[in-house]
Amino acid sequence: MTDSPQRPPKLGEVGLTNFAPYLMNRIMGRYNAGFRDEMAEMGLTTPKARALAVLTVLEGPLIRELAVYTVVEQSTLSRALDQLQTEGLIRRETDAADSRAVRVYITEAGRAVFEELWPHMAEAQARMFRGIPEDERRAFVATLQKMLVNIRKHEI
Repeated sequence: MTDSPQRPPKLGEVGLTNFAPYLMNRIMGRYNAGFRDEMAEMGLTTPKARALAVLTVLEGPLIRELAVYTVVEQSTLSRALDQLQTEGLIRRETDAADSRAVRVYITEAGRAVFEELWPHMAEAQARMFRGIPEDERRAFVATLQKMLVNIRKHEI
C-alpha cells in the first residue's frame, strides 16, 4: 500500500474570499485605483509613480534593482524612466564599478512631484487599515514580509 499525496482542495472548495492571492490582487487593484486620478493629473503612470516612490527611499539603485523594487518589467520600467528623465524628474548615471550598469537618481523636481502624490498614497493605505487595530496591522505587515521572503527570486 502506497501513500498517495493528498490533493490540494480545489479553488471552488476554498472560495475566492479565502484564497490569499485573490484577496491581495483585489486589495492592490483598489489601492492603485484610489489615487489613479491624482497620478494622471501629475502626468504619472503606475510605473512612473512606483519608480519615484522607490527613488525617494533608495539612493541610486541599479536599473535591474529598481525593476525588482517597483515590481515592473524592465522593458516597461525603461520606458517610464525615459519619460521621467525627459521630464527632469530623474537622472541616470553609469555605475562607477561597472560601465555597463546604470544607476538611477531622483532629482529635486522628481522629489517634489512625489511629495505631492504621497498624501494620496498614505490616505489610500489608511483607508485599507481603517478599523484594524495597530497590533493587527503590525502582525499583518510582518506576515507579508515573511511571505515575500518565501516567494522572492532576488535578494532584495
